[in-house]
Amino acid sequence: MEEQWRGTLYPARLPSFHRLPAPAALADRVRWFWIPEWQLAPGRVSRQEVLPFPALNLVVQPDGVTLSGPATRRSFRDLSGRGWAVGMLLRPAAVPAFTGEPGSLRNREIPVDMPDLHAVVVAAMAGEKGKSDGDGRREATACSAGRWLERRVPVPDADGVLVNRLEELIAADASLTRVGQAADLLGVSVRTLQRLARRHVGLPPLAMIRRYRLQEAAERLRLEPGLPVADIAAELGYADHAHLTADFRTVLGFTPSGYRRSAVKP
Repeated sequence: MEEQWRGTLYPARLPSFHRLPAPAALADRVRWFWIPEWQLAPGRVSRQEVLPFPALNLVVQPDGVTLSGPATRRSFRDLSGRGWAVGMLLRPAAVPAFTGEPGSLRNREIPVDMPDLHAVVVAAMAGEKGKSDGDGRREATACSAGRWLERRVPVPDADGVLVNRLEELIAADASLTRVGQAADLLGVSVRTLQRLARRHVGLPPLAMIRRYRLQEAAERLRLEPGLPVADIAAELGYADHAHLTADFRTVLGFTPSGYRRSAVKP
């Protein structure tokens, strides 16, 4: 699957959008930087719909910095005029540096006072505008934000390393569908994983698992239009087609078949 679009429900509707991997020294604290830029005609609005990762995002925009908590449902943002954003998808180990209660931020985005981060990102985004593709400017911006994160967020402690490993296991193994499986692979108790997820993610570990499986299901539906929904459900560990459909309705508000019809170009 193409991780560039994972979590994005309608990639064709996106403005200019780039995901830049974190440098090796920072990969234990941020998964990637994401940078959309847009310039829309007057009166036009572009709705961007996503199935967010089970994680927190630190986001810089021209008017300030926000912290987005974990989402329990699909979310959207309406774009208009001209603008940009620079987001950092935080690894679980980094979350305690920004909030002690990530669960209190579920489905919320709050302003945070980080003028130094805002200043370096705005300056970087304003630079090298002569480059037609903008790659140099975006890379410089990610480097500036990364240096700020390295100074602000300590290297993970033992709990941070363990909860990062939990995230990596869930993301990499589509056959992992139960918290007990993850606990066995990590050599800890289910209770330990529940405690770590509560402190570092703000969602239960089972919700993390289901979100990754649902993201993959949505991607398979979009990229493999001829693959039966029942086959996708079976491959991702759902008991049957009906259970996948129920998850889609609960989180996304429509059925797998309905999403496929709207996401796949005729």
